[in-house]
Amino acid sequence: MKVNWKIRKKRGNFRPRLTYTISLDAYEKKLAIHAVQVESHIPMIPGSHLSYCLPGEHERSMSWKPDRYHVLQVPYFKDGYIDGFIRLPFKESGQYPEVVSSFEKLREEYEKKVCMVYAHPPLEQTGSLDTTDDTRSRIASTVTANRLLSMITKSKFDAY
Repeated sequence: MKVNWKIRKKRGNFRPRLTYTISLDAYEKKLAIHAVQVESHIPMIPGSHLSYCLPGEHERSMSWKPDRYHVLQVPYFKDGYIDGFIRLPFKESGQYPEVVSSFEKLREEYEKKVCMVYAHPPLEQTGSLDTTDDTRSRIASTVTANRLLSMITKSKFDAY
């Protein structure tokens, strides 16, 4: 699984925007692993539809405490690719360690699943059965007699 992300913020009171892509390697797609979801450490912000946040409002108010967090997900194995964006809270520091820790958490949970699934090796079984010797010996005389009778009957009809 490959995760790539970028955080961009315009100058001023604009909120940063996290864009990301997650893609599965070919061998991961072949394992048919159910999509893994984790609750991230990235808080959902009030008024996330707004591209800006003025001082004292929303996440920039002194009373704001995050109470909900974004969910990150590995793509469905048939698709193998997902992208998305999250508007991040405005921070004076401009540091977002929760982004890295969230993607690391997703990777850790996904890799646990990969290891579990990879432990199930491919399998191919074939088999065949034949009539047992006991059954053959019991029916051999009847089968032989019937064959002889059918040959005699057929040769009589062929003579006419």
